[in-house]
This record gives sequence, structure tokens and C-alpha cells, in this order.
Amino acid sequence: MKKYAGLLIIMAGTCWGAIGIFIRKLNAIGIESMQIVEIRAIVAMFLIGIGVLIYDKRLFKIRQKHIWCFLGTGIVGIIFFNLCYFITIEASSLSVAAVLLYTAPIFVMIFSAVLFQEKITRIKVISLTMAFTGCVLVSGIFDGSAVLTAKGFLIGICAGLGYALYTIFSRYALNYGYNPLTVQFYTFLFAVIAGAFFTDFRQVEIAVVTEGTGAMAVIAGIGLICTAVPNVLYTSGLRYIDNGKTSVMASIEPVMAIVFGILLFHEVPTPLAAAGMLLSLSAIILVNYEKKGA
Repeated sequence: MKKYAGLLIIMAGTCWGAIGIFIRKLNAIGIESMQIVEIRAIVAMFLIGIGVLIYDKRLFKIRQKHIWCFLGTGIVGIIFFNLCYFITIEASSLSVAAVLLYTAPIFVMIFSAVLFQEKITRIKVISLTMAFTGCVLVSGIFDGSAVLTAKGFLIGICAGLGYALYTIFSRYALNYGYNPLTVQFYTFLFAVIAGAFFTDFRQVEIAVVTEGTGAMAVIAGIGLICTAVPNVLYTSGLRYIDNGKTSVMASIEPVMAIVFGILLFHEVPTPLAAAGMLLSLSAIILVNYEKKGA
């Protein structure tokens, strides 16, 4: 598994990059942002729970003194992050929110140096700079539609912080010896509980009743393909790669979002977006080069 850890992270980012496909369909049938977060968490929790039941029921066991790790991944890393992200979009614009979100690897690298004594190497800094610049170009922030407000900036930074803390809390849980399936089951359990306070379940019910099996299929797809599978893959890879490198490698997500847009919706990337894709991919290659001893 260690040999393929990098591939697992890239596969996770690829799955996350496909989320726009499902969000478009869910938005079209009347299901909005916070409801999407909650149904993703519910589906993922049940799917991973079934997996644990089949694989090894003992993975449900956690120690009370370690619950804070899962509260962190679920409430901070899922719910807090998403709430901040959605508020940033409303207060500023989608492109600004995307750029501020991808400050997350910066936070990851700083926290990891302080909390886990991970080295901030020259190659890490260069690859992080390349990945962030790539995300900025991919976001479309230079197309003239970007809107930045003080509220949007501050809450957007909080979104990046929440996104980063998902990795940090996951690292603590893994260091305590928990299996990635255990980490993800309790992550989504606590996310479901916390998210219920912000979710309009009536909206989901109306959409499902109106659209029937079509809506159920999309909900199942986003829960499996864009939530349960990538989160387990990401945590599995995180076991063997340090936090800083992992966060850079996960930056393939916006690149894959553009690739899916090209393949499925015939969207043509701008020259800046294409340059951003190349930068992000180069960053991933560079950070893996360090892994081999550079």
C-alpha cells in the first residue's frame, strides 16, 4: 500500500474533481449547497459503515479520549469548511472563494511543521507555490468577474483553514493507530449530526419525490464517487505521505474539474486555465521527485 500512496491521493483528487458533475444535476432538481453537503455525508457514512461491517466490525471501536480527532475531521473539516466556503461565495464570488480555499496547503504545511515536526523543504515550498498559482489561474479570478469583500476574504481564509484542519485532525487519528475506514466513518457520523442543524431536509424530500429514481441515483453517485471513495483513498494515502506533500498532490482536484468539463460539457479552458493546469501538474511531479530523494 505504501508504494501506491501517492497514486491513492491523486485518485482521491480526481474523484473530488468530478463533484461538479453531480452538483450541477442536484442544483437543477432544486437541491442547494448545504443540503448537498449533508446528503453526501449521510450516504458516505452508511456506505463506509457497511464496508466496516463486512470487513471488520472491530474497526467501529474508538477510545473516548480520541473522539476529539473525529469531531475535528467531521465538524471542522467538513461542516465548518463548507459553511465558510458557501458564505464566501455569497459575499464575494466563486473565483475568489476558490482561490482562498486553496490557501489550505499553506496552512497544512505550517501546522505540520509545528505539530508534527515535518520539514519545510525548498522543493515543498516551490511545489506549493506552483500548485497555488495553478489553482489561482484555474479559478478564473482574472476573467473580470471576481468580487472581493472584507467579509468574503476573512471567511474565505477560514474556509481554507477548515479544509487544512481536515488533514491535521486525520493525521492525529492515523497516528493513534486508527484505520482509514474508522477515521472516515466517524468523520461522517459527526458531520451528519452537526450538519443536520443547517440542513433543509424538506428541500431534499421534494426533489426526491419529484424526480424519483433519477434523484436517488445522483445522490448515491455523489455520496459514493465524490465522497466515500475519495475520502477513504485520501486517508489511506495520508498514512504513508507527510501532510505537506499530500496537500500539494491533492491540488489535482481543480485540474480534473476542468478535464471533466472538457470531456463531458465541451467546455474550452482559457489559456490562463490551461497554464494553471500545467503548473499544478508540475507541482505534483516535483513534490514526488523529492519523495525519491532529491
